[in-house]
Amino acid sequence: MQVAIACRHGSLHAETREHVTQKAEKLLTYFDRITAIQVTFDFSNGEATAEILVDAEHKHNFVASEKAAEAGFAFDAALVKMEQQLRKYKEKIQNHRGGPTASDIAGEAPVDAGEVATDK
Repeated sequence: MQVAIACRHGSLHAETREHVTQKAEKLLTYFDRITAIQVTFDFSNGEATAEILVDAEHKHNFVASEKAAEAGFAFDAALVKMEQQLRKYKEKIQNHRGGPTASDIAGEAPVDAGEVATDK
């Protein structure tokens, strides 16, 4: 998996780049089919904007962005959004067939006609 970091109108310190790379690689714990991560920082008007673009298998792209006074804070806030998106997507695909299973249905006792109460 690749982690690409790009900066517009500024640059990042080496420690910040290392922090971004380490945190971005931890996204694999939420969804293991990630193929590439691109982090873009834009420094303008005294604010830093962090945008995270995650490419996953089967043509799924996830995007999260956030603004803050410093690049590290913007990245951390965008990372929280990305984690939520990945968790929600993984839960959605795992619960794709969320109906009752055959064992759940078989475990229920059948209802006899004599047990059904009728109100007259």
